[in-house]
Amino acid sequence: MEDILAGLFVLFQPEVLMFLMIGVVAGLFIGAMPGLNDNIAFAVFIPFAFSMDAANALALMVGVYCATAIGGAIPAIMLNVPGTASSLLSSLDGNAMARKGQASEAIGVAISSSVVGGISSALVLIFLAPVLAAFALRFGPTENFALGVLGMASVVGMMRGSIFKGIIAAAFGLLIAMVGFQHGESRFTFGNFYFYQGVPLVPLLVGLFGVAAVLELVEDMIRDRRAGIQIERSEAISAVPPSRAMISRLWPTWLQSSAIGNVVGVIPGAGALIAIYVSYDQASRAYVRKHGSDSNVTPWGEGVPEGVAAPEAANNAVVASSMVPLLSLGIPGNSVSALFIAALEIQGMTPGPLLFQRSIDIAWMIILAFLIANLVMGPVAYLLVRSMIRFVYSLPKSVLATSIAFLCLSGAYAVESTIFGIWVALLFGFVGYLFKKTGVPIAPIILAVILGERIESSLFQALQLSGGNWIVFINPVSHPISFVLLAASMFFILTPIINRSRRTKEQARAAGSE
Repeated sequence: MEDILAGLFVLFQPEVLMFLMIGVVAGLFIGAMPGLNDNIAFAVFIPFAFSMDAANALALMVGVYCATAIGGAIPAIMLNVPGTASSLLSSLDGNAMARKGQASEAIGVAISSSVVGGISSALVLIFLAPVLAAFALRFGPTENFALGVLGMASVVGMMRGSIFKGIIAAAFGLLIAMVGFQHGESRFTFGNFYFYQGVPLVPLLVGLFGVAAVLELVEDMIRDRRAGIQIERSEAISAVPPSRAMISRLWPTWLQSSAIGNVVGVIPGAGALIAIYVSYDQASRAYVRKHGSDSNVTPWGEGVPEGVAAPEAANNAVVASSMVPLLSLGIPGNSVSALFIAALEIQGMTPGPLLFQRSIDIAWMIILAFLIANLVMGPVAYLLVRSMIRFVYSLPKSVLATSIAFLCLSGAYAVESTIFGIWVALLFGFVGYLFKKTGVPIAPIILAVILGERIESSLFQALQLSGGNWIVFINPVSHPISFVLLAASMFFILTPIINRSRRTKEQARAAGSE
């Protein structure tokens, strides 16, 4: 209880609350801009952490993370242009409602659903993160190695699309993690002393997300200019909160989607998209079972409020729950929480059980900030939605691209006050852009860079302690936790391979029977 009170004392300082609110407002506006997302928002705001107090900087990040998802629903509903990838499914029924003149109701459902999902995930973080952190204190080098492998395996194993591309991304990230002067040897430094401490994390993240986003915006501008496309300006509207009847109708969808989002969020590397698609699918099945035979009811996908509620609740349920493995075990739950590591490291903090030992007040401040942010962002979103719509659709992409590029490169320079940081950001900006164009996922790269050093150092220490005995990692008697974690890693890796092989055989069997 004393630890929670210490976190509350830090959080309720006026300056900290002010930065939390700034983060919420900024996240709403950034999410509402088509083409921008929570990754880009973090890449832009991380550099500000250099000159800020730890509590202020982390409160700002929490506010941005929580609110960006809500903002992304606005262009999805108004223009059928998802502001974030997580708002993709919200655009289906949301835009259909807008075309029927129900845009205010659709935005109200999106905001309310996001708040419900966000509060549920904040509660999961409050109750689960400290427990896992206390358990993680029992980990030695052997268990830490297995935990790092699990983090890598969960990303690759749950990768949507090409598993091969996911493995390529993870291997590329591990290669980056090997750069530097380690174990008495310099590796891949090419004689450049700037690389002796490894590739700087902040410029790398800024490049992969921020600079890559600028290149995509420039590409969009060129394509729109050639095609003569102009974004349709939307009228400024207000959001209408759901009525009591609508709330009672949406509660089952909210509970189911929030539960799915929290479970997926806690799994390292699973990502919000998995939760969104699963919750949307389950909501559609429930809706069809209940109303499928009624011709007077709106068909699924043509303006159903549950079609907006399900993905929005699941999306925000992932937000705080994805911080559970990061704060308790030091493993990012997704790419955004991976960026959160950079913000912690800038402040000299290490995520994981040591955070609860050395900075218990900051650890609890972060946890409680997620709850407060979700409680306040609903009313703030309802108040600002009209101004957000008016502002967002009057802002040229050229202004967006220039502003983001300036902030990203300034942040890359601020890490060590050298041009080297800018070159790293530009290099990885082009890498991130090329990877997105070829369908290679970015999340495994980030996780591999962060976990790579941990895996290697833990492996080195464990083998030293065991006298070079590799069996120590899979010994269920002396190291049962390592054995279980590595078994789970095998499950994450083999499951998609087995499923894909089964689908291939079924398709071949179906083709042969025709």
